[in-house]
Amino acid sequence: MNAKQHTYVQLSNAANVIGILLLMVWIGWKAYLLIQLPVISLGAIAGVWLFYVQHQFEHVVWKRKEEWDYKTIALEGSSFFKLPKLLQWFTSNIGFHHNHHLSPKIPNYKLPVCHRENPLFREIKPITL
Repeated sequence: MNAKQHTYVQLSNAANVIGILLLMVWIGWKAYLLIQLPVISLGAIAGVWLFYVQHQFEHVVWKRKEEWDYKTIALEGSSFFKLPKLLQWFTSNIGFHHNHHLSPKIPNYKLPVCHRENPLFREIKPITL
């Protein structure tokens, strides 16, 4: 991260803190926590569940060090979680988890395109809700 990016991160952090403090002054810290804690809790529960589902499914492949192969583990050790379009958007396309494991630098908005355009992914069986 260069100095300019670092400055923008610091300014964003400061703006968030100021916004939170103003909101707490406006509605009170108790009301703020009564709103934020359930939202954070539900988000954390959903995130942990999603992470679990993506790595623990019926035909997941687990290998020891001596048998471990990057491509195999990326494709068979994580899931293609086929979600409805709205949930796919809310989860930033992380249902295409096998793509993400194979190449983590692919931006989330390109994961569906990579899945559709790459013949390698056509053999991956999806899991669903």
